[in-house]
This record gives sequence, C-alpha cells and structure tokens, in this order.
Amino acid sequence: MHESKRLVDLVQSRIDEFIMSRDPIVTLISPDLTPLIDFSRQFLSGGKRFRAQFCYWGAQSILRPDSAAETGSETDFSSLPEAAQLDDVVSAASALEIFHAAALVHDDIIDNSDTRRGAPSAHKLFESLHARAGWAGDPTTFGRASAILLGDLLLGWSDELLDEGLYGVADRAAARRARLEFNHMRTEVTAGQYLDILEERAWLAQPEAELLDRALRVIVFKSAKYSIQAPLVIGAALAGASPAQLAALRAFGLPLGMAYQLRDDLLGVFGDAAVTGKPSGDDLTEGKRTVLIALARDGLDDVSRASLDAQLGNPALDQAQIQALQHLITASGAVDRVERLIESQVAEALVALETAPISAVARQKLRDLTERVTRRAS
Repeated sequence: MHESKRLVDLVQSRIDEFIMSRDPIVTLISPDLTPLIDFSRQFLSGGKRFRAQFCYWGAQSILRPDSAAETGSETDFSSLPEAAQLDDVVSAASALEIFHAAALVHDDIIDNSDTRRGAPSAHKLFESLHARAGWAGDPTTFGRASAILLGDLLLGWSDELLDEGLYGVADRAAARRARLEFNHMRTEVTAGQYLDILEERAWLAQPEAELLDRALRVIVFKSAKYSIQAPLVIGAALAGASPAQLAALRAFGLPLGMAYQLRDDLLGVFGDAAVTGKPSGDDLTEGKRTVLIALARDGLDDVSRASLDAQLGNPALDQAQIQALQHLITASGAVDRVERLIESQVAEALVALETAPISAVARQKLRDLTERVTRRAS
C-alpha cells in the first residue's frame, strides 16, 4: 500500500503543478475565468485514481525486474534505474485522471446528475454561481453551458499533459504507440457514451433478445476499456512493451473492466449514498439500461416488467418508490446473476494475468488491484 499511496501523491502533485501552470494563461485573459481554474482544482482533487494506478502498473509490468520483488519490501521510485521513464509514466497517468474528470463533468450533464462524490456536480456549481451573482437569464442554462466548456477545457488539458510526458520518452516508437492507444481510447469512450444514451431511449424499439448484448456492448466501450484496459496498455506501451505483452494486458484488462463496471451498476442502484457520494438508486431515476436492468427484466413476469419499465427514468421517484424498485430487481434474481457475472469476469482476467509475460511483482500488484476494483463499496 505504501507504493500505491506514493503514486497517488505523485499524480496529485503532477496535476496540481499542471493546473498551476495553466492558471495564469486562463486568468490573464480575464479574472472572470477564475471559476474555471477553481472548479478544475476541485474536480481533480482526491478520488481513487484507479486509472493512474493501472497505467503505472502497466509500465511497471515491463520495466521492473523480477528481482525487485524478491526482497518483499517496497521500492522507492527514485531508486529504480528507470526513474526518468517513470516520471513520464506519472505524466501519462495524470493525463488519464484529467481525461476522466472531463468525462465525469460531461456525464453528469448528460445524466442530469446533481452530485459527484457527495458534492455538487460542475453544472450545479456554475448554476449556483449565476444565482448568487444575480445575473440575467436562466441559471440552469448557464450552468450546463459552462460545465460543457469546463469539460472541453479538461479534455484539452489531458492531451497537453500527455504530450508533456511523451516528449521526454527516449523511445519514440514507444511514445507513438502510447499516443495511438490514448487516441483510440478517447474515440471508444465517446462512442460508448453515445451508445449509453441511445440505449436509454431506443430500448423499446429493439428486439427483447438483444437487450442484454446491447447493454454489455455499452459496458465494453463506455467503461471497461477506458477504465482499466487502456490505462494498462498506455503505461505498458510507454515502457516499450512487446506485442505479446500488450496482448496479454488487453486480455487481462477487458474482463476486469467488465467486472469493474458491473460492480458500478450494482452500486448505482443499491449503493449507500454516504459512501458513493451519489443518491441511492441514482441509476433508477436516470433510467440507465444496464446489464442489471436487462437481467431483471428477463426474470420478471409481464406485470412486474411493465411496472419496472414505467418507473425507470422517472426523476421524481421518491424513496419509497426507489426501495420498491430495488426489491423488485432483487426478487428477479438479477443481483445474483450480476454477482456471478462479476466472478466469471474476474476469473477470466486472473487466468490471463497468470500467463502474461510480465514481471512477477507487477503481477501481484495487479492481483491486489483486481480485488480492490471489484469488491469496492463506492
């Protein structure tokens, strides 16, 4: 845990340094732009930093010699011969976290979600700014428009920080490979987000037998690839991984990413708001057509299925209605089926990990991360 904490601290420091370097560029244009900096700092503080950790261990799986694991002790970053390369990896890991923050800002707008990590989401912060100042027009419209721009700014910054890291990579082929992987991830997650929006609206016109596969497709492209697989591969590519090593990390990362998102889907319906920072049952009021919902519909009779469909996506659901839907979903057997899916995806990931041509110490750290991302409560 010492090394994970050290990595998180390094990533936070790198992000803080980057924002500090962009502060004068933005605020010299006008002091009215200060909220863009302040809200960026707020949304880039804290968090679990899973993407950064997978990026780092993707690199370490290639860079770190197995002998480093033999002492059983933690190794300080500065003691490694690849310290300069690791600094580049920290920049890439930090860029992934900024990209993630941008995606969350936009996702909250799309989902009409008012909270993030127990605090107001970006569009609500801008809305409050408008209301407090007494400006003209509709605070809600101003909040959403401003948050879209904040998300766009963060997307651009993630690219800038990644390029800063890639500039220092001596192996230019490795740098190009990492950049291509990042670009590919960015395209896939945008496509996945569109598919998610589409499923919330188009499910009624789709054949019943296809709904589960369509929900699984959303998981792959909206979350599984960009949450775990892409960070792993970007880190490994930066470290000069071979095609066989990249293929092995993909084989591990995709099913683990699936398990990660399936856990997230359960938390979106049953999570404790005090732990997740989001209202309990948030996915129900937002109308998410997740794997959990597809499996619930499959396990319900016609009357219960119609009741679920009629209420899903109603933002006015009260706590009693949310609890009734939670009970309905549990009674359908969907929760147990999702838990079994998580177990099978984790098992597939671990099989791929055991045979991957990577360092032994990284293999153990990735086992530990597997446990953390699939058994979390938030």
